[in-house]
Amino acid sequence: MEEQSLAEVVRKVRQIELRTRRLVNDAVAGHYHSVFRGRGIDFDEVREYVPGDDVRTIDWHVTARAGHPFVKKFREDRELTILLLVDVSGSLEFGSAAASKRELEAELASVLALSATRNNDKVGLVLFTEDVETYIPPKKGRFHVLRVVREILGAAPQRRGTDVARALRFANEVTHRRAIVFLLSDLLSPRGAHADLRDAVRLVRRRHDLVAMHLHDPREMALPNVGLLTLEDAETDELVELDTGKARVRERYAALAETRRLETARTLRREGVDCLEIDTARPYLPPLLAFFKNRERRLA
Repeated sequence: MEEQSLAEVVRKVRQIELRTRRLVNDAVAGHYHSVFRGRGIDFDEVREYVPGDDVRTIDWHVTARAGHPFVKKFREDRELTILLLVDVSGSLEFGSAAASKRELEAELASVLALSATRNNDKVGLVLFTEDVETYIPPKKGRFHVLRVVREILGAAPQRRGTDVARALRFANEVTHRRAIVFLLSDLLSPRGAHADLRDAVRLVRRRHDLVAMHLHDPREMALPNVGLLTLEDAETDELVELDTGKARVRERYAALAETRRLETARTLRREGVDCLEIDTARPYLPPLLAFFKNRERRLA
């Protein structure tokens, strides 16, 4: 990365931290704490039995060896592992609103990572295209969170395509302890990839809690009426010329885009995955808070 571009990334990281830290403190942290709890009660050690101890906690194996009763001690384990699975393929560079999808991903990741830090949880990162580009193992702390945001904004991926299923399988391989896996992507996988995506989702769901954040831009969902328009696929460099002056062309494009979005969302929801729809032209806080509140109701 050139020195000037590195300075620009650092500036954006600082801006994102200022915005998201206030947001986390004011609106998100409490919901996160309520929704994402630790694994519960973990075994800690054994100690000698004293009158008043619950007899159900007696460790009979240790008691038999020692010749007098010992009980198991437990401790609450609230620590979680958060894994951010972030799409950095070519299509994420697009943005017709104030921010590109990549920049919005970084801000969402910052909100989630800062919330996790407030909860004393670990945060890890996987950047992916059609391959896994970067893996940062889960750690704690503010400086680690800032590194995560910097990596997303400053990523220089080697590939431009998308393979969500491959990234999910990688996440399952490297994360052995139960984790909350946040998938941030526009989910623009190649045609015919739904079955592969479904199988990978099922694999991850056996062990982890998977949440998808589906990013899209208004210009990907509907074309403006500007006459002849040449579109370039950001991942394949394929060029397509469309006459946007024709209503049927615009309607056909919008219908195909909506069908693709709904098919992906249905694939995820059928497998029990919460899927948040994030529009680059709209504030992301309302759908994020709605997600937390829905989860809180389910847990109540």
